[in-house]
Amino acid sequence: MKPDFLPISRADMSVRGWNQCDFVYVCGDAYVDHPSFGHAIISRVLEAHGYKVGIIPQPDWKDKKSVTALGKPRLGFLVSAGNMDSMVNHYSVSKKRRQEDSYTPGGVMGKRPDYAAVVYCNLIRSVYKDSPIILGGIEASLRRLAHYDYWSDRMKRSILLDSQADLISYGMGERSVVEIAEALDSGIDVKDITFIDGTVYKARSLESVYDYELLPDYRELLRDKKEYARSFYVQYSNTDPFTGKRLAEPYDGQVYVVQNPPSRPLTQEEMDEIYDLPYMRNYHPCYEELGGIPAIREIKFSLISNRGCFGACGFCALTFHQGRIIQARSHESLIREARLLTEEPDFKGYIHDVGGPTADFRYPACEKQMTKGACKNRQCLFPEPCENLRADHGDYIELLRKLRSLPKVKKVFIRSGIRFDYVLADRKRTFLRELCEHHVSGQLKVAPEHVADPVLKRMGKPQNQVYRQFVKEYNEMNQRLGKKQYLVPYLMSSHPGSTLKEAVELAEYLRDLGYMPEQVQDFYPTPSTISTCMYYTGYDCRTMEKVYVPTNPHEKAMQRALIQYRNPKNYDLVMEALKLAGRTDLIGFDKKCLIRPKDGNPYGRHTRGGDAGGKGKNTPKPRPKKTIRNVHKKKGT
Repeated sequence: MKPDFLPISRADMSVRGWNQCDFVYVCGDAYVDHPSFGHAIISRVLEAHGYKVGIIPQPDWKDKKSVTALGKPRLGFLVSAGNMDSMVNHYSVSKKRRQEDSYTPGGVMGKRPDYAAVVYCNLIRSVYKDSPIILGGIEASLRRLAHYDYWSDRMKRSILLDSQADLISYGMGERSVVEIAEALDSGIDVKDITFIDGTVYKARSLESVYDYELLPDYRELLRDKKEYARSFYVQYSNTDPFTGKRLAEPYDGQVYVVQNPPSRPLTQEEMDEIYDLPYMRNYHPCYEELGGIPAIREIKFSLISNRGCFGACGFCALTFHQGRIIQARSHESLIREARLLTEEPDFKGYIHDVGGPTADFRYPACEKQMTKGACKNRQCLFPEPCENLRADHGDYIELLRKLRSLPKVKKVFIRSGIRFDYVLADRKRTFLRELCEHHVSGQLKVAPEHVADPVLKRMGKPQNQVYRQFVKEYNEMNQRLGKKQYLVPYLMSSHPGSTLKEAVELAEYLRDLGYMPEQVQDFYPTPSTISTCMYYTGYDCRTMEKVYVPTNPHEKAMQRALIQYRNPKNYDLVMEALKLAGRTDLIGFDKKCLIRPKDGNPYGRHTRGGDAGGKGKNTPKPRPKKTIRNVHKKKGT
């Protein structure tokens, strides 16, 4: 049969000669048949194993009939909120409603509910009382056990209980979902599917559960934040498929949520098979009249080369979802996909990205990880690179060279981010040269996140001196190549551990750099990260040290304003922050000052003998606005 989109209607099923689907996938995103979308991968993997899969994208959660569009499936429903947690998708860190949903036709907001995974499952359960429901995707994966929910500002139960689903397939679910399908197809009742790695299930007792670690009861977590910090670190330490234990979380002694160990990482051959499946590589044509799906723009001409991340930043959920063991595709698989991209009618010669969570990770961090797993109590890069770290960009360099030599390819960019500390850990500087010479388009985005070491420590990021060394070497390399290319640093305000003192330190760094970021990310407490645990409990779960946490909205606004201290709208907040921090020495006319005194004059102006409007002949002229091209221009900044 000629490759086509999977059925989204009864008419589509009829064309394929189907009377019933084996699985119906209900998803909070529009249907995009591209391997950057979880629903596309899972449905195509099941199809490759002989199962009939239909998709109900973005059902109307106010209408029960919307989940009956494809009828009752033979084996069960698969449910996902989409590529993002629905609450992150809907709300900014200030809990204001976002204006666009990139995963919906035309970017229109409001096509999925808040807490979409729970709503969809309960909707299905209200119609199909006995149909198995398998919950997956990022929203379910990060809420699989009791978790702090930022938007309601409270501890929530496992999503398995609130959703009435039967199972959660957590992490990257290709392996576990096939095992679930085979178990259901063999006639095993969904309530008896308790033996598959990478799944979470409910149990009335622990009599038949073996080799488990008992977590605190949910009631204890509600009473004691410190207890939650300890419990979360146990969960965080059991995300490795080789060393992870089975975890059991009690709820009033009446039901237990049991998390099996994670699924084993995919081999390179398995990764290749998944990405070689017959994806249509675009959104369903039914969305064309509605303006298409905005999310396709960034990923249509990009290549996913790996998954997993051993960087383990405190504010990132990747350790909890994809794990720390790198899994990578072969060069041959990536080149095959790249050739397909070049045949697309709208391909302009540019591959936008070749990467994954971290672009330059192509191997497991060390040889032992694939047999003994990642270290439980040590990080690969933090506080400094492990002596066993395999810091080698050779394979990635070879891959990039092959891709940029393909016919019709003009340029291959790297946009998914690199770890600058990993680049420096590679004693050869071949990759840095290749990066600057071939894969940067004027600006390279990097993520130091902060400059104050006490904050970087809580983030799990390298000390600021490491970033400064990278900046120095990046500038020197571009100078040798005769290129004018600049670094654009991603920065974060209000992360746990950041007081106004550290926020001012960051502002001073930007002053010396001569740069004001156009965008600043205020720390966003998303489910199941170490930083979110700090935000809620006030403890660093790794050490159980007490941590200062900026939670007051006004203080968070001051910390954010300090990063953009040149913006006139932020003047009052910056003034207040500097006074509270005891740094009034930064208010004045010296070049080291961040702002000038008001004295009734317009922001940024000072009069000497002129009129009240500041138009005297001695009025200093405003400094010219520094553009992005001036960032990191000075050697050694």
